Amino acid sequence: MNREYHKWWSPRLSRDMELLIFGHAGVPVIVFPTSQGRFYEFEDRGLISAIAHKIDNGEVQLFTLDSVDAESWYNRNVLPRWRIARHMQYESYVMEEVLPLARRKNPNPKLISLGCSFGGYHAVNIALRHPDRFTGFFSMSGAFDMTRFLGGYYDSDVYFNTPPHYLRSLSDPWYFDHYRRNTYLLCSGWDDHCLGDNQDLARIMGEKGIPHQLWTWDSYNSHDWPTWGRMMNEYL
Repeated sequence: MNREYHKWWSPRLSRDMELLIFGHAGVPVIVFPTSQGRFYEFEDRGLISAIAHKIDNGEVQLFTLDSVDAESWYNRNVLPRWRIARHMQYESYVMEEVLPLARRKNPNPKLISLGCSFGGYHAVNIALRHPDRFTGFFSMSGAFDMTRFLGGYYDSDVYFNTPPHYLRSLSDPWYFDHYRRNTYLLCSGWDDHCLGDNQDLARIMGEKGIPHQLWTWDSYNSHDWPTWGRMMNEYL
């Protein structure tokens, strides 16, 4: 399997950022780690090996990213305004630094975002905000109401980074024209504490006429790596 390590100084985040690339061809997949997770998490937790055959066959190419969640949503040592501002810097890093690398490595016209748990939020949010750049998302056990991190603070950036909020009132036909061309997949489990978030988001997407799928797995301990590995093997 082709495996590449990349590290560079991010001018948008003012710090070093690292990532791994797995595979040589196929649909490029931008992979977000779980809460405050690292770029090597999917490899360490067995999710790369779970789909090794798909990677080796050139079906998908994964770009597994680092996070700055500890500096943004989870950073209770700074004011909420700074937390959301740091998240916006992270999105800029992904869009303006990671995506150009992915496109240099892989010209495939498709581009998918993927994540588990808190990474599922990142995958959904960035794909819905940029449907011209991302052609789909695959979220496993995601949670999407970001107001729970901010102690009552709310502004336009919080609104536009909380998918259940901005989707409810979205009316711009440009977004819906792109949404209808893309592929959106939500996965959760019947005993997953994030199931309600997924059902709520799926309901909103349905009301807005956004094509999507919600798969609820009948398995125990569904909010965990073994289940996510099986989901990736099934749907990716």
